[in-house]
Amino acid sequence: MITGELKSQVDKIWESFWTGGITNPITVIEQFTYLLFIRRLDEKQLLEEKKANLIGKPLEKPPFFTAAQEALRWNKLKDQDAEVMFDLFTKPMVDDMTVFDHMKQVGSDAGVFGEFMKGATFMISTPRLLDQVVQMIAGIKMEDRDTKGDLYEYLLSKTASAGKNGQFRTPRHIIKMMVEMMQPQKEDTICDPSSGTAGFLVSAGEYIHENHEEWFHEKDFREHYHNKMFTGVEFDSTMLRIGAMNLQLHGIDHPNLIGKDALSESNADVRNQFSLILANPPFKGSLDYDSVESSLLKTVKTKKTELLFLALMLRMLKIGGRAAVIIPDGVLFGSSKAHKQIRQEIIENNKLEAVISMPSGVFKPYAGVSTAVVIFTKTGNGGTDDVWFYDMKADGYSLDDKRAEVKENDIPDILARYSQLEQEKERKRTDSSFLVPFEEIKNNDWDLSINRYKEIVYEEIEYAAPEVLIKEIEGLDKERNKALKVLKDILG
Repeated sequence: MITGELKSQVDKIWESFWTGGITNPITVIEQFTYLLFIRRLDEKQLLEEKKANLIGKPLEKPPFFTAAQEALRWNKLKDQDAEVMFDLFTKPMVDDMTVFDHMKQVGSDAGVFGEFMKGATFMISTPRLLDQVVQMIAGIKMEDRDTKGDLYEYLLSKTASAGKNGQFRTPRHIIKMMVEMMQPQKEDTICDPSSGTAGFLVSAGEYIHENHEEWFHEKDFREHYHNKMFTGVEFDSTMLRIGAMNLQLHGIDHPNLIGKDALSESNADVRNQFSLILANPPFKGSLDYDSVESSLLKTVKTKKTELLFLALMLRMLKIGGRAAVIIPDGVLFGSSKAHKQIRQEIIENNKLEAVISMPSGVFKPYAGVSTAVVIFTKTGNGGTDDVWFYDMKADGYSLDDKRAEVKENDIPDILARYSQLEQEKERKRTDSSFLVPFEEIKNNDWDLSINRYKEIVYEEIEYAAPEVLIKEIEGLDKERNKALKVLKDILG
């Protein structure tokens, strides 16, 4: 849980960037991230140096900083005058490198973040701003995984503008709900094909720490967790760097992050590979057929990214693999051939398990789009029996732009009911959740809109007979006339 002190420290750093002229939220996060990485490089080397000194042996691995590069280390530069510090970042003074140049060339030995430095740009333009931010970052205590992770999550929460191509930052509590519904298992290979800041992968890792800490006692699992369990695909290089740092600060040093367009031919070889997909793919995007991998178009002939990503997930999942995906409401009931095609593919040829309709305010202040979570399993030969529908009315936050915390929250009920679907058979169509059989969905042209199946009970209101109402009106008229006569008498 992030403390008030940590929030205050991050707020002050954020404010310094803004008053210093860096006002784009993503740029602020990126520059902040670079400085965190430079600090972590030095802290990692300091730890290795302490270990080597204790046992009286040289370092096991080549250091990030050579003896000649001491001036580039965080513990040295943070104590320099502002002008000297700024020169270290902007003028090649040590081994013909700046601090920033050195950061960009460390590579994968420093963790996954080090692999995505191509294109990184230093944008802090004044010595004063650099010194302010460095001193404040130096004052943040980052001893444990929880604190580092909380710090970065809070930093990411401060982005207040929509992304490109319909991409929005997914609320953390919605991600957590989806992860808890899917309950990641020990042998899972988990993928987000539109990973962004890696929120789904981070949450899956946190779920394992919170519920299965004993797994980390096993060497094989630790190896799997750190190197094979998590895969993210993202074409935006800035998001890759931010996602990489998010994962590293949450203790996942070597996830498999892939810098490419998941829908393109360059990703065509990723098939039948993952046992769990968690995602919120881009909405409202439109691509040319030529830029889409051909097998996806065989599943669903469309240019719409939200439909293509569903086809992609079916391709990427192993047989028996599960997916929990956020989609716009239009996917549930769209009448185009492509919309029906992808719904039929998931329902008839695989196993659709659940549709959770969410209120339109969930993505505010980014957008008011209505969305749903769909959960399905890849079988390749059908298996849909009864589909569980839930009509979420509240998620614990107000549904306006403020998104203030409120008491009304359906998420605990969703988690409890999803874990005991057998008991849902007795539920009525007037309840918040109920089961709908495969044949009924098929007969409704594969429509998955909850309003197609939910029954609404209208409360009967009895009104007085017309003659009674007329008498009441006449009585009111008499009283009004009396009051008017009194007023006239008073006025003379």
